[in-house]
Amino acid sequence: MTTARTETVVVDGLALANEIRDELARAVAAHRAAGRRAPRLAVVLVGDDPASASYIKGKRRACERVGMDSLERRLPASADERSVIAVVEELNRGPEIDGILVQLPLPKDVRPNAVAEAVDPAKDVDGLHPLSAGRLLLGEPGLRPCTALAIMEILARTHVPLEGAHAVVIGRSAIVGKPVGLLLLQAHATVTLCHSRTRDLPALCRMADVLVAAVGVPRLVKGDWVKPGAAVIDVGVSDIDGHLVGDVDTEAVLGRARLVTPHRRGVGPMTITLLLRNTLAAYEARRAA
Repeated sequence: MTTARTETVVVDGLALANEIRDELARAVAAHRAAGRRAPRLAVVLVGDDPASASYIKGKRRACERVGMDSLERRLPASADERSVIAVVEELNRGPEIDGILVQLPLPKDVRPNAVAEAVDPAKDVDGLHPLSAGRLLLGEPGLRPCTALAIMEILARTHVPLEGAHAVVIGRSAIVGKPVGLLLLQAHATVTLCHSRTRDLPALCRMADVLVAAVGVPRLVKGDWVKPGAAVIDVGVSDIDGHLVGDVDTEAVLGRARLVTPHRRGVGPMTITLLLRNTLAAYEARRAA
């Protein structure tokens, strides 16, 4: 017996991101109309990685679009951990800096966790400080990792029901896998968190109403791994012979999934947008304190 074909929606993450950016622009304009300064995001880039430089350029353009200010601090690849933390601490003290983002990856001798801990939790718009992680674990208000928020926003804006749903997350990083698992739990989904040592991963994926692939393995998720009617969120991006591919074999899941995010114009634009929303939230929280 053949499985009935499902009409798969390929989510336009850029269009959804633009909706949110319009909302942010109106909120920033309201602050400016009231005589207040614009929110300001500071980005720290260590080294000259082309991909990182491109991401920062995109963040700068996004800030400009919504009326936010942005500041870039660049350090050479030879910068040591103490130098990076010194820049972060300087930004912590800056009264007109509302959000701080240290672009990853960092040089191998600079510990990402040490740098994350140096960021003022009130300005931790990447949601990676231990205090931010603890608040997420406890379900208390706070700043959340941007990609995890982006995934939840896509599910909300595409009207995917989460209460009682079985969500399978492939990947257990502190940036995506773990936080999105916790956010899905808070939305009353039943969550299975998978990783490289998970047994019979395809069978678990076939049980998922919501499948999040965030492991960085090109085309890991095959068409027959997807439950008919499932929502599939592809977070991974890998370069294969000069071509970018995701963690999901997108063509193979068409006709099975309810929706799928592409590796281009999918989660990426939403992640940058949720960074801006975190910056606005940090700005407003600091004003209210």
